[in-house]
Amino acid sequence: MALGDGTEVFAWPDPVAGPPPADALGGADAVVNLMGEPLAQRWTPEVKRKIRESRVLGTRSLVAGLRALEDQRQQLVLISQSAVGYYGAHGDEPIDEQSPPGDDFLANVVVEWEREATAADELARVVLARTGVVLAPQGGALASMLPFFRLGLGGPVAGGRQYVSWVHREDVTGALLHCLDREEAVGPINVTAPNPVTNADFSRALGRALRRPAVMPVPRFGMRLLYGEMSDVVTTGARVMPLRLEQLEYGFRYAALEPALRELV
Repeated sequence: MALGDGTEVFAWPDPVAGPPPADALGGADAVVNLMGEPLAQRWTPEVKRKIRESRVLGTRSLVAGLRALEDQRQQLVLISQSAVGYYGAHGDEPIDEQSPPGDDFLANVVVEWEREATAADELARVVLARTGVVLAPQGGALASMLPFFRLGLGGPVAGGRQYVSWVHREDVTGALLHCLDREEAVGPINVTAPNPVTNADFSRALGRALRRPAVMPVPRFGMRLLYGEMSDVVTTGARVMPLRLEQLEYGFRYAALEPALRELV
């Protein structure tokens, strides 16, 4: 991964085991925490342990490193990655940052994850970036879908009624930078586009962007066979709205799905 000229890299071999090197944090004005074991895999007991510990214990280690700094800067900002999985499964009810957490495995992990980040409240302005389904052609959900849709084999999953709270990769970067700059940005902030869509509408839009049919349904049991418990993340959903980002006057580059998909594919 190219980080650009002038970037200094510090190794942190095991975030679960202990804090990052002091030199990596010394003099920092802001820290952006994006650590976490990938979710898109079959959730065995071992994988679930890694998903939880990489987020919860990794963030705890990071906050311990911030607390140990001799140069405590009052204006330090910590943006800690979080996820819309916090809300659990919902129907078509629009939800925002004031909505309560869900009670499934992922929601419980996110609650713990955010609790570790907010332990830094006395050290920094803490932003909890509850990110939705990030659209990028090189990784994540879109990358796994593209080969099938390009062959005309794509379609809605498990009936397609569940909502997909998506966000273009450029708006993830843009929103995080916006939160770094705005003093009012604090606490949970949904990093999702303002127009979530159903899975069926997402499939049709991707088919149009690729000029391919998108009518091959993927049954719920097929997803369950492939991914086990993790399939619940795909076959259920939540209609998450970016209320706080809009209050903070963030200007989305891609507020509508079809232009976002056309740019990406």
